[in-house]
Amino acid sequence: MKVLMISDVYFPRVNGVSTSIQTFRHELGALGHQVDLVAPEYPGVRSAESDVMRVASRYVPFDPEDRMMRPDGLRALMPRLRAQKYDLVHIQTPFIAHYRGIEIADELGVPRVETYHTFFEEYLFHYVPLLPKEFLRGLSRRFSRTQCNRMNALIVPSGAMRDKLAEYGVTVPMHVIPTGIPVTQFAGGDRGAFRRGHGIPEDRPVLLFVGRVAYEKNIDFLLRALHLAVAQNPELLLVIAGEGPALASLKKLTEKLGLRERVLFVGYLDRSGALLDCYRAADAFVFASRTETQGLVLLEAMALGVPVISTAVMGTRDIVGPRRGALVPQDDEADFAAHIVTLMNDPELRARLSEEGLVYVREWHADTLARRLAAAWQEVIVTPPHHPSPLPLEAERV
Repeated sequence: MKVLMISDVYFPRVNGVSTSIQTFRHELGALGHQVDLVAPEYPGVRSAESDVMRVASRYVPFDPEDRMMRPDGLRALMPRLRAQKYDLVHIQTPFIAHYRGIEIADELGVPRVETYHTFFEEYLFHYVPLLPKEFLRGLSRRFSRTQCNRMNALIVPSGAMRDKLAEYGVTVPMHVIPTGIPVTQFAGGDRGAFRRGHGIPEDRPVLLFVGRVAYEKNIDFLLRALHLAVAQNPELLLVIAGEGPALASLKKLTEKLGLRERVLFVGYLDRSGALLDCYRAADAFVFASRTETQGLVLLEAMALGVPVISTAVMGTRDIVGPRRGALVPQDDEADFAAHIVTLMNDPELRARLSEEGLVYVREWHADTLARRLAAAWQEVIVTPPHHPSPLPLEAERV
């Protein structure tokens, strides 16, 4: 198959969407499919991937990490896209890529699918705090329902997200296909090198969070749980690897809770080197996001033998629900802290969870899930077309 993907984000922007796109494109390419990508240009960065078409972009107000593709740049690609004779357009994000992706699919006369990556219902109020939460929740549900029903089919990363979209009134076919983990890429890593580089004693118990340092990741929950746990284990250290808009407020909370010597912010780390060392340096991976549609970092930790402590909310439920390689506390800071203390005090439990995770993560192999995505694409291509809502794009943007 020849498929065109279009996304508002891609590397060097580090997040789960970029990782998902890269993983699927690599695995699908190995299976013989051509998957080209349209994504924004980022200042000062040259793409090394010949099958990524970068589009001129502009600054997004209040969001320095992201870029907005210019519509004229997208229109200029049309002669090149027509020449490729694609079988399908796969949209990855709900902004410029969504609206222009629909138009491109229509101009090419091919079906369109979209991956629903972001749980907007529990996301928007973190960034628009002046509006009532219930109003924003209703707005996000209407927005998602309208966008999703413009597709021929949806890809959703978890059963929980599929069920939530069905509650919204999404009626198009939905395929539950999480992003797989390229297990062979998660090998190696030097525990000692990371600890020496950051002055961490070999025997100090280390907890780790990896991800975008954003409000919806619920990292403040982890800090308050740590505050409770250090009462029983004063040597605990939480390493936070990532950057994002919540960084300043989390550093203030760290000071307020008296955790300056127990929290280490290390920023973004190179995924092929320093990040592997960071994972290996941890005794447990901690996670409490309530907005994940999947939670890839949980699988990354397991692939490197790191036991997981995570709540089971939305997409993370599919990963940690079986309780293999993971402890699953309640969505409660005191219970989370108790699980931290239990795991840090029990080396045999840590060893058992590590081995369980290494076995369990093989069930999430990227090759297997890429085959499922290709099968879903084929089903969309050969099935008599679902006719999306005729609602004009201008009305959809309201």
